[in-house]
Amino acid sequence: MTEQDQHNPAPAAAPARTRRKDGPFTRWRTSDILITAAIGVVFGVIFIFADGLWEATAPLFTWFPPAQALIYGLWLVPGVLAPFLTRKAGAGVLAEVVGSVVELLSGLGGGGVLLLYGVAQGVAAEAGYAIFGYRMWRRINPFVAGATAGVAPAVLDNVIYYRTWSFGWQLSYGIAAVISTAIVGGLLSLVLHAALRSSGALPARRG
Repeated sequence: MTEQDQHNPAPAAAPARTRRKDGPFTRWRTSDILITAAIGVVFGVIFIFADGLWEATAPLFTWFPPAQALIYGLWLVPGVLAPFLTRKAGAGVLAEVVGSVVELLSGLGGGGVLLLYGVAQGVAAEAGYAIFGYRMWRRINPFVAGATAGVAPAVLDNVIYYRTWSFGWQLSYGIAAVISTAIVGGLLSLVLHAALRSSGALPARRG
């Protein structure tokens, strides 16, 4: 080593660029958007059939109409499932809104009320993940998100459709809706997550 080299050492090598970690508030990847949109479209079609199921089963609950909310869970699955698959804040809202748009385009009616439900149900489902700061993604989380999601129809249905019911009926309806969405939303989210992961359909995550 020359005297000049001793006084002017070579610059240290630049550190290798670290790969940016995925997080709930980081930029969405194309796969996140496609997965969320696909969930919304698929369940939007399911919503259409669920509407028919709701009408067809109404006579079975004439003995106690609030009990019909026990089959409400199907409408809340997108809001619970999408964040659990993508790990992205806002995925639940987007999936529910897309599902509502598909339902609206079917021509069954509902108008802006369907979009209101989509936003409200998505936000309520997101609350179940937000209370953990979008940092915990264990098997219990879809059940918590399902329970919080059920608060949206529990409130909206009673305000919009069942104003004339007694408080006892309204409360029973709300409890039944929360139970249904917690169980159906939680179980279906876990089953679908496991199926998609085992099939390799879910992209690898950095984090």
